[in-house]
Formats: sequence, structure tokens, C-alpha cells
Amino acid sequence: MSAAHRDGGPLPRLALVGLLGGLFAGYLGLTAVIPVLPGFLRDRHDTGDLTVGVVVTVTAVTALLVRPVAGALADRYGHRAVMLTGALVVAGGGLLYLAPLGVPALVAVRLLLGAGEAALFTAGAVWIVQLAPHDRRGQLIGLYGVSMWGGISAGTFLGATVQQAGYAAVWALSAAAPAVGAALVALVPAPARTAPAARGGGLLLRPALLPGVALTFGAAGYAGLAAFVVLHLDARGIGHGVVVLSCFSAVYAGTRLVIGHLPDRLGPRRVATWCGVGEAVGLLVIAVAPNLPVAVAGSVVMGVGFSLLHPSLALMVMNRTDPARQGAAIGAYTSFWDLGLAVWGPATGLVAAGFGYPAVFVAGAAGAAVAAAMALRVGRPVAATTPMEVRPA
Repeated sequence: MSAAHRDGGPLPRLALVGLLGGLFAGYLGLTAVIPVLPGFLRDRHDTGDLTVGVVVTVTAVTALLVRPVAGALADRYGHRAVMLTGALVVAGGGLLYLAPLGVPALVAVRLLLGAGEAALFTAGAVWIVQLAPHDRRGQLIGLYGVSMWGGISAGTFLGATVQQAGYAAVWALSAAAPAVGAALVALVPAPARTAPAARGGGLLLRPALLPGVALTFGAAGYAGLAAFVVLHLDARGIGHGVVVLSCFSAVYAGTRLVIGHLPDRLGPRRVATWCGVGEAVGLLVIAVAPNLPVAVAGSVVMGVGFSLLHPSLALMVMNRTDPARQGAAIGAYTSFWDLGLAVWGPATGLVAAGFGYPAVFVAGAAGAAVAAAMALRVGRPVAATTPMEVRPA
């Protein structure tokens, strides 16, 4: 990273356009098939609900396993090379949908796409931090997440729209968009190489461990909101759960755009702690909401808190990791998000079945409170005396 970047120089705008645009296009292609696959599996393969669930979600398995590996490879061989490879793998997976595949082959394609997504996201996450001025790293991590979620939103909308022209049109979109993303990534100059990194420690890489576990607990609230807010509000006679979800999503993105600089300005430890508290408060409001305005207010509070939790914790990981191992560390840290969704998805279902829908949001609030407490316990960066720590700016 150049001295200008460390000392607060200007943002390399063209490079950011290529990097953020490449991520956006990659996720657009990845998610264009999501609203289409269930119907395709039923129409063409006569599958049941279990098979549909497996095919749609199996990408998380390889994503969870590959993220730390992709990060370590990015440290060793360059972040552009790994991000570009990820985009091309995603494009290739999209092309494979066009082949006359059976269900086992579709599962294999989805596993391949999970590996490509892990490489695409993880390599770019560290690369964008290398491009950022030191005092704007947290803000850029937040914008990186906005690009990802923007691609997810656009992909699901376009996939459902293009389906009117047939499944082949959706498969073509799922291949073409990541190919455009790969072209955008290829236009960005390769970042300066750091010293060769030592081999990583997977999910147990020390600087990523405590923030990653905090992220896993923070994911409980999101899992509960996404799965049960519609049913929860319907059961209370309020309805309009989609409005609450939409408000959450809008606030989530808007917070990163408007106040995404707060982790840089106030310190990631402080912001992550307050974000966990905010997420918990918002979830409790939703749990007891007597009407739609109160439920929306809860989603707004939750959206503000949850939005900056991830970039704050990620910045804590970066601050405590040697530059030569930051790719492996971010890969390990991000895998805890996949782990959180994998754990809390079924766990919230059990809570709902056993204790009712309000308990789902109370459980999510408890997870957010644990995340806040863990963020508070993450030590401050110290002078670089070991390969695992770096001096704070």
C-alpha cells in the first residue's frame, strides 16, 4: 500500500469502479438463478422440498470451506488473480446450467459456484482495503458489502424477470454477468505484492477468531428476521412483513453509504459494541410490536446496528493481522458468517416451533448482545512484535 493511501490520500476511483463493479456483476450472476431454481427443479426433475433446499443452499458448504483457502491464496499469488479466477469460475458455472444436467450434477455445479463465490468475495475484500486510505478502510469495507447486496438484489429481480423468456435466458444471464465482472476486475491494475505469507490456520486464525465468533452470534438476528418476520407479523394480525424487511434492507444500505465512516472515525471496537446493542434493541422492538409503525421502527434500529457490525469487526481483524496474512484472516472471518447462517437457520426454526415467533427475535437479540460483549473484549492492536499483530495507525 502506498504512503499516500496510508496517510489519507485520494481514493483510486477507477480502480474502485472496476473492483466494486466486478463484485456487483458476479453476485448478480450468482443470484439470478435463485428465484428460478425451485420451479425448474419441480418442473424438469419432479423434486421435493428437501431436494430444492439442498440444491439452492449447498453453495454455502464450499463457501464456508474455501474462504480461508482463497484468502491465503490471494496473499500468496495476488488478490486480483484470485478474484479474477473466482469471477471466471462463477461464469463457467453459469454456462454449465445450459447443459442437460441431472440433480446430482446440479449439486456439483452449485458446489463449484460456492467455491467461485468464496474466491471472488474474499480476495476483493482485502484488495479494497489495500486501495483505501487508512482512515477510510472501514467505509470501503462497508461499500464493498453494499455492492454485494446490490448485486444480490438486482440478480434476484432480473432472474425472475428474465424467466419469462425461458430458463435458458436465465442461465445465459448467470454466465454473462460474471464474465462482465471478470472483465472489470481485469482492468484494475494488480496491487503491490506483500511478503510471502505463512500458511494460514483456517477458521482458527487467531486475529479472526474472536471477531468471527461475534459475527456468528450477530447473524442470529438476521436469520430470524429473514425467516420469520412475515409469519410473526401475520400471527399478530399486523401483516406487511415484507414492508419491514424492505425497510431493514434500505436502512442497511443507507447506513453504510451515509455513516459508513464511523468505524474509522470512532474506532471499530466502540462502533461494533454499540452496533450489537442497537441490533438487540431493534429485535426486541419487533418481538413486542403491537402495530406496523412500531415494527418498522424496530427494523430501522436493527438495520442501523447490523449494517456497521460486519465492517467494524472486519476492521478489527485487519488491524490485528500482519499485511501478508490479511487475505487468510478476512477469509476466515467471513466464513464465520456462513457458519452463523448454517447454525442459526435451523436453530431459529426450532425456537419458533417450541416457543413461538416472538422468541425467535428475543433469541436474536440475545445473540446480538453476546456479539456486543465479545466485540468489547477484542483487544486493541499493539506494536508488531509477532507475525500475528500490527502497529495501529
